Amino acid sequence: MPAQFKRPGIEFQYPENWTLDEEEAAGGESVTVYSPGGAFWTVSLHPRNTDPRELARAALDAMKQEYEQLDAEEARETIGGRELVGFDLNFYYLDLISTARIRCLAAGENTYAVFCQGEDREFEQVQPVFQAMTTSLLSSLGSEDATV
Repeated sequence: MPAQFKRPGIEFQYPENWTLDEEEAAGGESVTVYSPGGAFWTVSLHPRNTDPRELARAALDAMKQEYEQLDAEEARETIGGRELVGFDLNFYYLDLISTARIRCLAAGENTYAVFCQGEDREFEQVQPVFQAMTTSLLSSLGSEDATV
């Protein structure tokens, strides 16, 4: 049985054996869920007037400051009929190759950023879980118009 996180603007299901960490983030709210192996999925909530492309670019810029050898590729993805924009990232961390994905969209009264990251081998295993969590989040937004 999946666990459920629910708060105004953010609602999603996640595996009950994963750890939830809720915090207030600068300029918005964020919730992070960690896998038992250390991979994580984060959703952050921003004002509706935040442009999803600019939000994704800002996240990419922050990652570039953190990791010198970072490869990034622009990405567009449709999940549950909603188009998300962002980047697919690969970089070295502690001598391991890591993968991350940034996805953003505006829906309802908010703009959402979804970020997931993990060491390559674990990322490959948990990617379907990340996808299911993102789908759960997006389906909770109802049929409101969404833009990128």
